[in-house]
Amino acid sequence: MAFLSSINIVGSGITAQQLRLDVVSENIVNINTTRTEAGGAYRRKMVVFQAEDGRNSFRNIMAAAQNGLVSNTGYNRTAGVKVTEIVEDQSDFKLKYDPTDPDANEEGYVELPNVDLVKEITDGMAASQAYSANVTAFNLLKSVISKGMEIGK
Repeated sequence: MAFLSSINIVGSGITAQQLRLDVVSENIVNINTTRTEAGGAYRRKMVVFQAEDGRNSFRNIMAAAQNGLVSNTGYNRTAGVKVTEIVEDQSDFKLKYDPTDPDANEEGYVELPNVDLVKEITDGMAASQAYSANVTAFNLLKSVISKGMEIGK
């Protein structure tokens, strides 16, 4: 049933890109947030992806086998992509001179979030295209499975 692993691969891509779109949306929503619970202006967030090849390393398999934890299958993880973490962009905040703002510092400058709308829109478009590509791959896989079932009749 190799097609099931293909569905898992495509599903991991769809899930990862959906999270990426969620993070882009959060960044855009907070583009003018000058005060957070942690203190200071909102920091842009970014999603970090990691490729999963669906195979355990030989060393991990041998170590688990010595402890009697694994059978001789060796391939027990699904390939695809996973989100390893959501990190904050450590670039400098933008400064705006407005001594009347309650969040202004002693010199009258307000720290604005390090969110750039053009970057966010670009990242959102890329995530949307990747999401669409995964949906297309899923529909193609569904079609191939359907044709295979027809042949089996």
